[in-house]
Amino acid sequence: MSNFLALIKRGNTSSGIAALGNAGLAIIKAIAASLSGSGTMFASAMHTVADAVNQGFVFFGSVLAEKKPTKRFPTGFGRVVNLFCMVAVIVVTIMAYETFHKGIKLIEHPEESTNFWLNFFVLLIAIVIDGSILIKAMKEIVKETRSDAKGLGIINAAVRNAGRAAPPTRLVFYEDIVATFGQLLALVAVILAEFTDFKILDGIATILISFLMIGVAFKVGYDNMVGLIGVAAPKDVEDRISARILSEPEVTDIGKMRIVQEGRTYHVEAYIELTKGFSLSEATKVKNRIIGSLLMDHDIADVTLGIMDDDGVINWSRPAPL
Repeated sequence: MSNFLALIKRGNTSSGIAALGNAGLAIIKAIAASLSGSGTMFASAMHTVADAVNQGFVFFGSVLAEKKPTKRFPTGFGRVVNLFCMVAVIVVTIMAYETFHKGIKLIEHPEESTNFWLNFFVLLIAIVIDGSILIKAMKEIVKETRSDAKGLGIINAAVRNAGRAAPPTRLVFYEDIVATFGQLLALVAVILAEFTDFKILDGIATILISFLMIGVAFKVGYDNMVGLIGVAAPKDVEDRISARILSEPEVTDIGKMRIVQEGRTYHVEAYIELTKGFSLSEATKVKNRIIGSLLMDHDIADVTLGIMDDDGVINWSRPAPL
């Protein structure tokens, strides 16, 4: 039990908070939609239900991904979170279809909605909550990618580095961009539907929200498909790791290196060239010291190093000093 609680604490914070926040919002919106008959509110509720289910799945996946490697699964469980994100994509797609279908019905048979102020305040609260979750996800991206951004700079840093963040954080970030924009769209549609005679606007806004959901499903699905296949580490991560290896006085060059991202961590395989004259025992000590140094980086899951004699040819360009 204590091990399980420890895993939960190490789960992705953004997805856990987002799941709880969206679950509460979904209940409030569902009640508002049933009382008012607003198609836009129904679409917004469906979107929030999809977000809550997705982020709950993803949080659970991020917890399982923290399990230590076993004899049967020696590389660990990092890609489990990608599988859970793919399940989330299926949920979003189904919800998007239901929302689109509702929008078509509202265009063909416009319905008069009631309880304007209820819808207005629910959507206003939703914008605040989703906006807060989005800011939290941005801060997580900045933290995970080791950016130094502060204040308003986290917006640019989050957009620029989102592709390097952990899969759950990416999913929360993309979903809450769409969610926040979708709430704003829904709010505008509710206001215009109340104060104008353009009643099919309710259906149009519902369809637009379904398209936003499909866009999220496509983006998240693609990112996680790439993650399941196995993707190379970003250039700055490669530079950071190679700089750490080359900072060792006994290392003259890196013959070959491969870094694969799995979940939020990296697997490092490299052949290093050492100064000539070391005995096998001495070279092994150097290798083990370098492995220990690399594993101090919390982003690195495991390291495999091979040793080569210095051939006098520089194969690896040295990055700028850290």
